[in-house]
Amino acid sequence: MNPAAPRIEGIDAARGLALLGMMATHVLPLHTATGETVVGAVAAGRASGLFAVLLGVGIALGSRVTDGRAHLAAAGGLLVRAVLTGLVGLVLVGLGPPVAVIPTYYAVLIAVAIPLLRAPAWLLAGGAVLACAGTPALSALLRTGSPAGPGAQIGFAELADPGAALRTLLLTGYYPVLTWTTYLLAGMAVGRLDLRSSRTGWGLLGGGAALAATAAVLSSVLLAAGGLEAVGGPRELLVQRYGTVPTDTWWWLAVELPHSGTPFDLAQTTGSALAVLGAALLVARAVPWAVVPFAAIGAVPLTLYALHVASLAVLGGEGLSTYVWHVGWCLAIGLVVRSLGARGPAEAVVSGASRSVRTMMLR
Repeated sequence: MNPAAPRIEGIDAARGLALLGMMATHVLPLHTATGETVVGAVAAGRASGLFAVLLGVGIALGSRVTDGRAHLAAAGGLLVRAVLTGLVGLVLVGLGPPVAVIPTYYAVLIAVAIPLLRAPAWLLAGGAVLACAGTPALSALLRTGSPAGPGAQIGFAELADPGAALRTLLLTGYYPVLTWTTYLLAGMAVGRLDLRSSRTGWGLLGGGAALAATAAVLSSVLLAAGGLEAVGGPRELLVQRYGTVPTDTWWWLAVELPHSGTPFDLAQTTGSALAVLGAALLVARAVPWAVVPFAAIGAVPLTLYALHVASLAVLGGEGLSTYVWHVGWCLAIGLVVRSLGARGPAEAVVSGASRSVRTMMLR
């Protein structure tokens, strides 16, 4: 979040939940021999989608502009933020972690947001709907004939071929920006709302839950109507697609698998994100103390995410004990930073550099 943006406890709490959910998917099993685990059913795809929606919310809150000069200054600040966030991602990939690293993709999403800073909420919301419906089909067309799977992660070595690296980030990677623009636009539209209003909280909770449920039901209906047979049967739905689905049949766009990048996946995860954000805003308003642990973690997301990934790269670990350990030190760091009224180290560097550039360009 931009340092100029007001801190809203419910947003930080939702971001903390997203971070904890992503950590859970990194170290806890998502499937067993008998089917999906609780972590897989609750957090897979939804946690990272929530994180991306909140990225859009933070950009909208922290970059309110009304004229060309302010827009240009905000653009400069966001560009610095994108570069520094991308560098964090490149460094983490260089450590060779056993998980997909997301900050490099977020860097591109931040850059995508720059021309949209003065867009009204209705235009952003409409863009999110169009992106949700259209970008998966566009992705399938552009990927026709390409090898399946996300390929290598983007580190410093991959930058030697910038064209291939950009294609991975935009189209074929673990978190392809083309389809993930849906989350960015939805979050920016929400960021235009009065997030301190309980009416907004209830609207996000109810509307998000309805969207998520509708997407799940429609996907099930389509699969029952012939889609399941067309994609190869139930066994194919157990394969993790990592951002993209096969292009051998259009029926793949009817599935609602985590990280599949289909319209139903994007709609379901966006709806879930809006519902969680709405619930967090309402709880933070009604019972402020209840969200403090999550808000403390969510206020230092880049620092904690980087430490989490670096720890997995250097020390390894999986299972419940590893998860409890990571949650414990995340909470400790978050509470210490909160008690000091400070920012996390990574947040301080990124926000400080971004603010300096923005201030300089306004002079």
